[in-house]
Amino acid sequence: MGHKNKHNGKGSMARRADRHDLYQRSVQCVAADYDTIDETFRQIRRRRATVLREDFCGTANMACEWVRQRKANVAIGVDMDGEVLAWGRKHNIGKLKKSAVGRVRLIQADVLKVCTEPVDIVLALNFSYQVFKQHKGLRQYFSRVRKALVDDGVFFLDAYGGYDAYRVAKERTKHKGFTYIWDQAKFNPISHEMICHIHFAFPDGSKMKRAFSYDWRLCTLPEIRNLLVEAGFSKVTVYWEQTDEETGEGNGVYSATEQGDPDPSWVCYLAAEK
Repeated sequence: MGHKNKHNGKGSMARRADRHDLYQRSVQCVAADYDTIDETFRQIRRRRATVLREDFCGTANMACEWVRQRKANVAIGVDMDGEVLAWGRKHNIGKLKKSAVGRVRLIQADVLKVCTEPVDIVLALNFSYQVFKQHKGLRQYFSRVRKALVDDGVFFLDAYGGYDAYRVAKERTKHKGFTYIWDQAKFNPISHEMICHIHFAFPDGSKMKRAFSYDWRLCTLPEIRNLLVEAGFSKVTVYWEQTDEETGEGNGVYSATEQGDPDPSWVCYLAAEK
């Protein structure tokens, strides 16, 4: 990830803003992710998960949510970026209750090399695994994840697609005090490699350009499922978002299915059982 701020005035909203805080407020919804993952694991394994590893954890927002929800829960966060881990320690772990702080451990390491104790769940959310552009690298990562799980562990990841995913386009979403801009800057239909940026715009006209940048390969669901099976997972299930009958929009509830809707844009979860 890289970032570059537009040279706005010293007193501008963009100069005063914190990119990690903006990311958490606009991209993540850890409470909803927790509910989906925790309940899905319980349905699959008929028990509660306790130990979670969040790969590509960034600010460890999800790891903190995990320990916040249940006193027995323990979390490990793995990321290569020391700066973002330091931010997470200060702003996320630092805000936990004292009893929870000791149940989160952050590791600065490559997910292909890190060794942790066996965990119930490994998470790879916000599509970060797509940094592995070749099948060999992605399969290797999936194999490493499988080895990190307990015997009945589950690997959860998310994926996105739809015909809008293949366009060069910008999507703006208004939030309280700022606008989030998802910028699909480049897409190669031959290789599926793409470059995306996140920008933030503010009411005073200032902008934080390229607060985050991603150079990855957009994987298709069949590819992901096949690679997980090749990596040794016994079962891979897609959880598709249900539709609100009144609005026609997603309702935040995900169900196991083999039939998705050909929407212009969709996000789903996958559960890969060891």
